[in-house]
Amino acid sequence: MDQKRLFAAIALSIGILLIFDVWNRTNRPPVPPVSAPASQTAVPVPVPAPAAGAPGVPMPAAPARTEATATPDRPPAARIQISNPRVAGSLNLRGARLDDLVFTTYRETLAPNSPQVRLFAPRDGANPYFAQWGWTAADGRTRVPDGDTDWTATGGPLAPNQPVTLSWDNGQGQVFEIVLALDAEYMITADQRVRNSGTEAISVLPWVRIRREHTPQLAGFFILHEGFTGVLGGRLREVTYSDAKSEGARRGGTALDQETTGGWAGITDKYWLAAVMPAAPDQTLRASYRAVSEGAGAAGDRWQVDMAPPAPVAVAPGATGSMPTRLFAGAKEVHLLDGYMDRLIITDFDKAIDFGWFYFLVKPFFLALDWLFRMTGNFGVAILIFTVLIKAAFFPLANKAYHSMARMKVLAPKMTELRERYKDEPQKAQAEMMALYRAEKVNPASGCLPILIQIPVFFALYKALFVTIEMRHQPFFGWIHDLSAPDPTNLFNLFGLLPFDPMHYSSFLHMPAWALIMGVTMWVQQKLNPQPPDPIQAKIFAWMPIIFTFMLASFPAGLIIYWAWNNTLSVAQQYYIMRHDRAAAKAAKKK
Repeated sequence: MDQKRLFAAIALSIGILLIFDVWNRTNRPPVPPVSAPASQTAVPVPVPAPAAGAPGVPMPAAPARTEATATPDRPPAARIQISNPRVAGSLNLRGARLDDLVFTTYRETLAPNSPQVRLFAPRDGANPYFAQWGWTAADGRTRVPDGDTDWTATGGPLAPNQPVTLSWDNGQGQVFEIVLALDAEYMITADQRVRNSGTEAISVLPWVRIRREHTPQLAGFFILHEGFTGVLGGRLREVTYSDAKSEGARRGGTALDQETTGGWAGITDKYWLAAVMPAAPDQTLRASYRAVSEGAGAAGDRWQVDMAPPAPVAVAPGATGSMPTRLFAGAKEVHLLDGYMDRLIITDFDKAIDFGWFYFLVKPFFLALDWLFRMTGNFGVAILIFTVLIKAAFFPLANKAYHSMARMKVLAPKMTELRERYKDEPQKAQAEMMALYRAEKVNPASGCLPILIQIPVFFALYKALFVTIEMRHQPFFGWIHDLSAPDPTNLFNLFGLLPFDPMHYSSFLHMPAWALIMGVTMWVQQKLNPQPPDPIQAKIFAWMPIIFTFMLASFPAGLIIYWAWNNTLSVAQQYYIMRHDRAAAKAAKKK
């Protein structure tokens, strides 16, 4: 195998991925401004229980339904306050909607006075997003609450160890109740009950839904999933907004409909999640992803996740029917999701974080970094220590590879001589070089191992830095105040000395200090490697440090710091090995 050709193929593959990543981030279409929210919404409708042996029937979306707001003849809706150490907001008693929720421990930017991150917002605002509990009349005669219903609250505010009960009497002998309980983090438990005091049995379908009445601004990275997500039937089911829209158009608004025992389903952003789930791991519900278009463009798109029983609930006279569920509305913190997953037995809840195909590497890497962070108090320092540990783990393998590369550097003049001697006989030249490798006991492919090892480590660390909220707004030293964001300095304005922002003109005009440091370390490392005898390959490799410096310039600062530090350690290791080999060669000659 020609070592340099393999290197070139690997470098080209990485380059293609990086170019696609840059293009994807700089050419994603802007989201148009959101118009006034529509007043219509779809809700789940009952599904008759199939006959024995009959296949299950998917649950379609119901016809649109009007939800009124305050009018001159009607006062504004009453609200119940919600608070715990992590969230604050209010529950709208008109329609039983949780449509006001902010995270008190997270802010939009690093500025101390930056607004707190908002998840849910009312329908009369710019970006409606809410959770709601309700019922559908399966028998066609029972009066059920709707989006226009004013509920009566008992208790409040909703806080840890302070549940709230919402109740509504339909005047036909049935009382509907929603008992809500909030923990100290981001989980709400809801028990939807129907007490039937009438003389006849009723049939109703309780449901819970998460509704987003706008399309959010997406991060737009191909390695990050945003949109519908959940674990249904023991399998992770992710559907992007665009795929949900096309699938929903084909299937009447329903992009996915599946019965699941346990599991969960929701809508995810990069760092935030709203998800519903059964209250017990053995509870079976039917989950749906829905995409409803109510106008032209993204402003008319409506996204909904809902859960309901597979069949309507029959409630006999004097009996009570119930459906307990949970709602998670919060930050996707790894240890928090792990805690819920273990304590509440929520299947694969940690996969709400987009660890991707390399889950088996990305999550352990993050856990190691997080442990080092707890020991050192700085995620940047944790990255440096983690890199040393990775180097130590692969030291024997890398040591052997670097020894081979050092031997190849010594053999470079002989290889050039063979190519010149047999330049008209390439097969003969290749055979002579293989004979030279055997005589000198050099394996040309072994030099590829450091790069082959580094690629999955690099990608896994990239994912860990990019998708975990724990890295968000974490400082290093000096000018790096957020390891998950690009280095803010820029060579093209002399690192702030010139009063203009080059990025205003082009996203490619970004050359931060840490990217330059990384480029220098890559160039030094390249100089220690044996030069390709092929002039074309030599020119390609000479340009690689410059190309990679520009490509990686806009990557998270934590990743660039890792790469620069890893290169520095590799240079030190290679220099030591080359020096040792030269000393050994001199000693052998003296003998």
